[in-house]
Amino acid sequence: MIVGRALGTRHGRIRPRSLYKRHRYPAEIIAHCVWLYYRFTLSLRDVEELMLARGIVVSHETIRTWCAKFGPEYARGLRRRAPEPGDIWFPGEVFVRIGGIRKYLCRAVDQEGNVLDVLVQSRRNAKAAKRFFGKLMRKQARAPRALVTNKLASYVVAHRELMPAAGHRRSKYLNNRAENSHQPTRQRERAMKFFRSPGAAQRFLAVFSAISPTFGPADTSSPQAITAPK
Repeated sequence: MIVGRALGTRHGRIRPRSLYKRHRYPAEIIAHCVWLYYRFTLSLRDVEELMLARGIVVSHETIRTWCAKFGPEYARGLRRRAPEPGDIWFPGEVFVRIGGIRKYLCRAVDQEGNVLDVLVQSRRNAKAAKRFFGKLMRKQARAPRALVTNKLASYVVAHRELMPAAGHRRSKYLNNRAENSHQPTRQRERAMKFFRSPGAAQRFLAVFSAISPTFGPADTSSPQAITAPK
């Protein structure tokens, strides 16, 4: 049942007594349900059935509540434990349907494929690119050595104004790393029958990008933990 440790009880992390207070299920069960939902292309009812097969009766609505409450906490714990990001960034964007309206999901990964950040936006113009680059720099606290983007002109403006010291390569093919990073989101989008609002999409994808790689193919040598502390 234990799938790892993203949260601890020291160094400023939230203590389990405050995090799991008034929850009747053990922390390990809660963490496992949240991990299943974000790691695999499963619905809440799928997770409910998987737990029932283990003899654990928990409703999909309870699992939904757990995902909303604990998912962001686990994601923050995983990000704290994440290694230093690489110095080559691959920003990219893909359109998503949210409430029947076309939006753009911006995502950046480093040369190792680690997700640096995600941001849902209504446009992909220069203002949107600068907003995303600014968010990236605030979160990473440093600029990259190089950027690799597709040929979208808005990236040129954002690079010139916010990251002028970084090298910039514009290539549809060199940017495949960013394009490939969108595939899990596409799969999840279809499974969820699309996102209902920009805010809901942003909240889900922020957690999804942190938890979904856990125990993935690239993570087998040093799996990260996302279960509760002891």
